[in-house]
Formats: sequence, structure tokens, C-alpha cells
Amino acid sequence: MDDLSSSLLCQENDTCLEEGGDELENQLIGSRHDCGVSEDEYVGILVEREIVLGFRRDESLVFGDWVKRARLEAINWVLQTRATLGFRCETAYLSVTYFDRFLSRRSIDSEKWWAIRLLSIACLSLAAKMEECNVPELSEFKLDDYSFEGKVIQKMELLVLSTLEWKMGIITPFDFLSYFITKFCKESPPSPTFSKTMQLIFTTMKEVNLMDQKPSVIAAAATLVAMDQKLTMEEVELKMSSIPQHRLLEPKDVFEYYNLIQRLQEEENKRDTHTPIDVADSSRVTSSAAMAKRRRLTFSDEGSSHGKGQG
Repeated sequence: MDDLSSSLLCQENDTCLEEGGDELENQLIGSRHDCGVSEDEYVGILVEREIVLGFRRDESLVFGDWVKRARLEAINWVLQTRATLGFRCETAYLSVTYFDRFLSRRSIDSEKWWAIRLLSIACLSLAAKMEECNVPELSEFKLDDYSFEGKVIQKMELLVLSTLEWKMGIITPFDFLSYFITKFCKESPPSPTFSKTMQLIFTTMKEVNLMDQKPSVIAAAATLVAMDQKLTMEEVELKMSSIPQHRLLEPKDVFEYYNLIQRLQEEENKRDTHTPIDVADSSRVTSSAAMAKRRRLTFSDEGSSHGKGQG
């Protein structure tokens, strides 16, 4: 293993929404000042970087039924582990972005649940190394149904890194929240706006491939829903016109995601009170064209022998 790999796969040290809001807002302001640019210029840089990072809908790529179910289980595990280990909410979101980027580039053979479990650990571990000051040992990333050795997790980390071309400093919707809330509010925004917007973003994360839409669009749409749930297309266009970079942010995309968030929120509320989560109803099968584009995960079934699993 080379020095670069060794430094990233370092010896880990031992060691939410409401609480994370002020901290995140301060970090965003600090990042802008570090760049020595105005707030508008900084957001413009982020929007341009989104395009380079490849956030766009690929109609040929649709996760199959079993991948959607496995992805939902992986996200629930990420959120539970985030709370257990005391990670920031942004770390969880970043890990799911890695997860979706990986699956947009590599396919995993049907029903290989162990590979999805291993991928979720690797993505959360890498996200923690990017976001957290104190990263626990790999043995702390526990699953109920599998137990992977540290060297197996590190091997998957390297596969994720190579698949994502070592581009781990990915933009997320949280990079835009403070800016959009300030721009969309003529007066001082209500105190719950930040945490409510974050909650809406996490609601959609479970149902939507995070590579399908630019983080700025997700952030703008979630902020608008948190402020007003009865906006028309014309009103969204008017709101977006207050953003100097609005030409790079299609109001149509924002309005589409604005409606999607509200629909998903309604479905989430119904599931909480009436029915359990069921992703099978809206599932579609991954097309053969998309499968041909993506490389298969190179781990063989022997990889699961490093852990004990059921399934």
C-alpha cells in the first residue's frame, strides 16, 4: 500500500439537527472567508463545481427492486450508526452520496446483500474521515447480520476511492442552506427554518438517488418548502431571481423538486401513522443499457467469508 493510501486508511482514533444547525452555518461562513471571496461568488464557485462532479439525472440508470430495498436498509443503518457514534448529520448525508455515486458507476450482482452492507460501512467510514475530528476504529461500525474484518473494510474503502477517482470533497445541499435561507427571507428567518430544511433533505434522501439532482437544487427546494408550501411556479421563479447565479439554477428543476419533497413528506407522514415503509411499489428494474455502462463489483462471494451473515 502506497503512502497516500496509508495516510487515508490511517489508524483511527478512539474516542442533530437542531444542534448541528448553528455549527454548520458558522462553518459555511468560515469556508467563504477562507476563500477570500464574497458570499455570492463563493456560491457561484460551488454551483460550477456541481456540474463538474456530475450531478445530473441519468434516465438509463434506475436501481432495481432489491437494490432499492438494500439501499433503504443501508441508509437506516447509516442514520442509526451516526446517532450511536455521535457523528454530524452532514457525515451521514455525505456517506449516502458516496454510496449512490459508487452504485452509479459499479453494479452489484443481485441479492449480494453482504456487498451492500460492506459498501455502507466503507462509505460511512470514509465520510467520517472527511468530516469528523474523531473517527472511531473500524470495529465500532457494527452490523447486526455481518461482521467484517478491518482489512476487508479497508479493501472496500480503496475500491470506493478508486471508483470515485479520489474525489471525496463532494458538495452537499448543506453547503447552500445558510445562503438560500438568507436570500429567500426578506426578514430574519424563523429559528426552526434551518433544522426543518435539514429534516426535509433527509426525508428525500431515503427515496431519491442523490446523484439525480444538483445539491443546490435540493437545498433551494427544501428551503422553499420549509418556508412556504403553497408556492406556484411563477412565485418560485421570482424567489430564484434573487440569486445572482439563478441562470445556473433552473427554476423548473427547483419547482419540480419542491413538489417532490412535499409528496415524499406526505407519504412519510402516512407511513409513520399507518403503514410501514414499502419501496417495492415504486420500484423499476435497472435497464440493460445502464448495467452495460457500469462495471461490476469485483469482490467475489468469498469476500463474505470474512464476515458471518444471514442472507
